[in-house]
Amino acid sequence: MSGTFAPAPGGAPVVRQLLTQAGMEARLMLRNGEQLLLAVVIPVVVLVGAVRNADRIDLGIDGRPVDVLTPGVLALAVMSTAFTSLAIATGFERRYGVLKRLGTAPLSRTTLLGGKVAALLVVEVIQFVVIGGVGLALGWDGPSGVAGVLAVVLAALAGTAAFASLGMLIAGTLRAEATLAAANLVYLLLLAGGAVILPASTYGGLGDLVQWLPSGALGEAMRSACDGAVAVRDLLVLLAWTVVGSALTARTFQWE
Repeated sequence: MSGTFAPAPGGAPVVRQLLTQAGMEARLMLRNGEQLLLAVVIPVVVLVGAVRNADRIDLGIDGRPVDVLTPGVLALAVMSTAFTSLAIATGFERRYGVLKRLGTAPLSRTTLLGGKVAALLVVEVIQFVVIGGVGLALGWDGPSGVAGVLAVVLAALAGTAAFASLGMLIAGTLRAEATLAAANLVYLLLLAGGAVILPASTYGGLGDLVQWLPSGALGEAMRSACDGAVAVRDLLVLLAWTVVGSALTARTFQWE
């Protein structure tokens, strides 16, 4: 019959594009050994090692170490996935022409970025389940009620937005090798001195400075969230980093 096999060109609905892209991005991240190392193994090792040796090292922590360190490691997990993993993966996608080819598909930049962010959230849910389970096994009490859970989700979303914008900024402007080096260097510097695992109060005179870093703001927001409180100042700091990072990324990001 006439018209039975008439072609119907056009892209899939935006929601389907977003879900498909997010599923592909999440599978790629979970299949990559380096990504799993950053996402799960390192945070778990840091948590177990810090809690087990807290009584031997004076970390300057008030309260039980596990209750302070577990939220900090959750914040570290967000940083490792939303910043380091995203930057490295996107940088090499640019190098190999993957982003250029995606740019020719009916996939807008907004949908592409949305798919990447959705994939990050999927991976972060897995991270939180694993790290939270380890924390509970070590004696952590977990978030304080429903308010604490909602505050943790809010802090994680704010941290993901801030670090993802910064990760895309690096990946979209530097060569892949430079992105790999820069992302890992920044990760290590923030891990050691960015107040992400330990509270800003343990940094002495530097505490007033590091709490304005995205790592410090996320760490403080996560620790407050696990106590059932919303750290408005820290969330606003993360929002500011998101705005700055997104604006710079929009101006400088190159698809190839």
